[in-house]
Amino acid sequence: MRSTPKPSSRPPSEKQLLQQNKFKLVINFLQPIKNIQSRYFGSGSGSKSRVNMATSYTINEAVQVTANVPSLVYNKILITKGNLAGFQNPSAVPQSGQMLSLSWEDNSIQGNAKATDIANAVCYCEELGTFEIFQSLNDRSSVTADITLAPYYSGKEIHVWMYFNIEESLACNSPYLGMFTVL
Repeated sequence: MRSTPKPSSRPPSEKQLLQQNKFKLVINFLQPIKNIQSRYFGSGSGSKSRVNMATSYTINEAVQVTANVPSLVYNKILITKGNLAGFQNPSAVPQSGQMLSLSWEDNSIQGNAKATDIANAVCYCEELGTFEIFQSLNDRSSVTADITLAPYYSGKEIHVWMYFNIEESLACNSPYLGMFTVL
């Protein structure tokens, strides 16, 4: 058992401030998707929860610092991380009416992939600071899914990730599909 650290009377160093800012940035970003990551990020082992593993991964792998200001590197962010076979050639194409057409190739014969694995999508609008989560869109063998965003996303840029999952705790690493302008 550890005791609670005593507050320091010394001001934080520049390095400590940078680490605090990185942590704050990542926590604020990941908070809305905490429910997904608590089920589908790694394999919560020992004292480290899946959410803590997601936070640690994001701070170490998906944050860049320019002039002491941390920022997220969206193409390095993982929404889910797991051992399920992932997507083969996933893509997204914006359509009119705030719609996004998602597609991928059926790779249900590879590794532990099954035709019945469920496809999901996560969209993030940096300008609005909002996530849209689309679960149970279609199965792996369907190779397409369409999602429709709310009208207020029209003209906004969104970042898109997808993931497959089965059961309550098995998912693939979530590929980043890119940033798209909603039509």
